[in-house]
Amino acid sequence: MISAARALLATARALLALALLAVFYALVAAMVLLWAAFLAAALWTAGTPEATTPPTTVVTACAALAPIVFGMVWAVIRTARPATPREDAVTVTRRGAPELWRTVEELALDVGTRPPGHIKLTAEANASVTEDAPLLGLAPGRRVLYLGLPLLDGLSPAELRAVLAHELGHFSGRHSRFGAVAHRGAAGLVAARQAIQDASAANDLVRLYAGLPLLLLGLYTHVFRWLTRPVRRRQELEADREAARVAGPGAVADALCSTAALDAAWQEFLADFLAPMRRATGRIPDDPFRAFAHMVEAPELREPMAALRARAVERPADRDDAHPALAVRLERLSRPPAQEPGAEPFPSPQPLSAQPRYAVALGRVLLSGPDTGTRVPWRDWLTELAEHRATRILTPLAEAVRAVEETEGMGWTKAEPGGEPERLTIHRVLRLLDGGRRMPLARALSARLPAGERMPRGDQTEQDPLAPLAGALAVLIGAQLVAQGTAYWAMNWTGPSILVPPDGIAPDTIRTWADTAVRLPGQTQRLGLHLAALGVDERAPLPYTGPAGNTKARRVSIAPGPTGPARRRITAVRALALTVLLGMTGLTFVLWVNRDEPSYPGTPVTRWNDRYQPGGGTGTDPTPFPIPLPTYQRPTFPAWPTPPTYRLPTRSVPSIHIEPIIPRSTP
Repeated sequence: MISAARALLATARALLALALLAVFYALVAAMVLLWAAFLAAALWTAGTPEATTPPTTVVTACAALAPIVFGMVWAVIRTARPATPREDAVTVTRRGAPELWRTVEELALDVGTRPPGHIKLTAEANASVTEDAPLLGLAPGRRVLYLGLPLLDGLSPAELRAVLAHELGHFSGRHSRFGAVAHRGAAGLVAARQAIQDASAANDLVRLYAGLPLLLLGLYTHVFRWLTRPVRRRQELEADREAARVAGPGAVADALCSTAALDAAWQEFLADFLAPMRRATGRIPDDPFRAFAHMVEAPELREPMAALRARAVERPADRDDAHPALAVRLERLSRPPAQEPGAEPFPSPQPLSAQPRYAVALGRVLLSGPDTGTRVPWRDWLTELAEHRATRILTPLAEAVRAVEETEGMGWTKAEPGGEPERLTIHRVLRLLDGGRRMPLARALSARLPAGERMPRGDQTEQDPLAPLAGALAVLIGAQLVAQGTAYWAMNWTGPSILVPPDGIAPDTIRTWADTAVRLPGQTQRLGLHLAALGVDERAPLPYTGPAGNTKARRVSIAPGPTGPARRRITAVRALALTVLLGMTGLTFVLWVNRDEPSYPGTPVTRWNDRYQPGGGTGTDPTPFPIPLPTYQRPTFPAWPTPPTYRLPTRSVPSIHIEPIIPRSTP
């Protein structure tokens, strides 16, 4: 009863989400009609005789609204039609992976659905299915199974079979149809928001009023996801139950935990190993997935992978994620329905793989770009990676040696005038140690080390400042041994690379020699004797011919900026707004210039040609008709009366005598 009520509630939510999506389409259609009506009214106003000036304000507003309107329309078109195939995927044929195809078809038969028409490999640690069906996914269409190549290399056969059964379980429950509607609806809303944001970035006028549309669209997206999230999470639990019936609950639980751990490990491999090596040396592996598989299979990663699995179980579900929390899924799998009596136990599956050419092709897609780099065999790339991770401390050591030599007045010599500075040698480091400059050298080196390398072997640099200097000297000695071919670097995925010394020498012997020479005065001569016994010339510089020894750092911009697709979208928005602005301005100006002037009533004036024959007189006809010409007389006005003359009365002016007030002269 409870299950039926939950199913009914899920159906109601799905129908309400479809209705909400239909309302969104109706709102976009109303916006387009309103914009078109506004544009037509503006053009009609420009052509009326009463228009005195072109409607420049209306033209600017229409041009500013054009990117938003076209972006909303494009969002609707993207969600209404079937999704285009992914460009970052490689299609697998039956000949290229026969065991994989056979397993997928058998699992499809077990779950009671038709198999997918295409299997494509992707460069992500995930798997998914799509059904590019018409009518918003309501009708059956072409099915595609996307399988991440890191899963194919990192999961066991039983776990991989469980993942495939889970994805095919979505087909058997017809989840892909509603999932297509939910995904397309969410994608359309996100695309609409992106269109408004791009228009705001490209047009200052749009930025003034883009806040309210973004807020309303964000609320609409939140409501849509709130409606579809429980339905999609319920579908994930149903697919888990179907996969447990076919492949076993234990295999499904292990697959869920391993997939989460592989996803975290794959992201760490890209960020901490592949990308830094590509930036520093310009070298990339021809098959990065085989290099990742080598990392996952390394013994030192067993405990970290177990920790990743434990953290994945404890991590809560993301608010916008369609998958429930991993703990919830594992709890549901721990109480599966009882197995039918007489049912066969779950078979032990065979390993599944694809031909190496698919991994190479997918690696080219993953590592494409303007600065692709030099492709090398993945085993050689691992060797170069180990050497690079071990010898990257030599660049700060060379800078520290140079700084101390300049400070102490020991000189930074050059090979020739205008040439490159003298390269780093063991002799130069030992010379500073013999001169009592170990502490200035150690402080200079610690100041130039990256933050993650200032605490080697768990020791605090502040408590033991000589530890980084001893480690750098050991790396310098190891680099000389590797250069002469008597040692090599072994990759260590959880720390610095390990030096494998010549036969007869323990792995920690080189580090012990370097540590003794750095900490105890007078021990540099004994270190020189050990190096001479190994055939190492302490005055010989390192042959910086390989990529790991290149001291010139590649310029890498870390300033945040728009990506290539974002820049193309912004450029398209600017071009669209400019095109609409210029087109409307030109059309409005033409309509305004060619408008009819208004006519006002007045006295008719007979033209000179009017006295000739009507309808064909040209003024040169020798026999004109005697049409009287209009005469104009000077208008007469009534005489104004003569204004009266006014005179002021005459007044007598009194005389003034000033003699009494003039002082008299004294005799």
